[in-house]
Amino acid sequence: MTEELMLAGCLTNNAASQEALYSRFSPRMLGVCYRFAKNREDAEDMLQEGFIKVFSQIHQYRGEGALEGWIRRIVVHTCINVLKKNKKFSDSVDITFASGVGIREEGIPSIMQAKEVVECIRLLPIGYRTVLNLYAIEGYSHKEIGNMLDIEESTSRSQYTRAKAMLEDVLVKKKIMLKPRAKTPFFGATAIK
Repeated sequence: MTEELMLAGCLTNNAASQEALYSRFSPRMLGVCYRFAKNREDAEDMLQEGFIKVFSQIHQYRGEGALEGWIRRIVVHTCINVLKKNKKFSDSVDITFASGVGIREEGIPSIMQAKEVVECIRLLPIGYRTVLNLYAIEGYSHKEIGNMLDIEESTSRSQYTRAKAMLEDVLVKKKIMLKPRAKTPFFGATAIK
């Protein structure tokens, strides 16, 4: 079924069209939810809630930009709303670890899609993980993240910096990347795989 037919069917609440849209986009959107969720069950719940919103708001899609991007924005916002509703974001940030983390300025490694790295991201405290996902993977600005999470822009920046440092430590401990030399930029070390 073409995207146009799926959209037309979804606008009339056609179950076959809704199923086709869900089948086409749910695997990728589950990956998005999985990065925010604590476990697979939470990710699946976020996915279901996200697609309920997609189907209820499908009339708002204007065809400007990719349908997948529009769906992804709804799913990301759904994940954030679930975390905020359950107070998982504000209650789970590990401030004690944050005070001892050095600041690093460089970006996230190009191997971000690797399963091992995604699993390591999921080991981060929920606050760090959320900001890292929103900034490095989803492409939101720190100002946008601050607005979404009801935090200061500077808090988003510091959470991101701390998340990068903690992620690097996890990657080194799990031997996914080699420990960088003193003057090597963040994630400038050679990946083992």
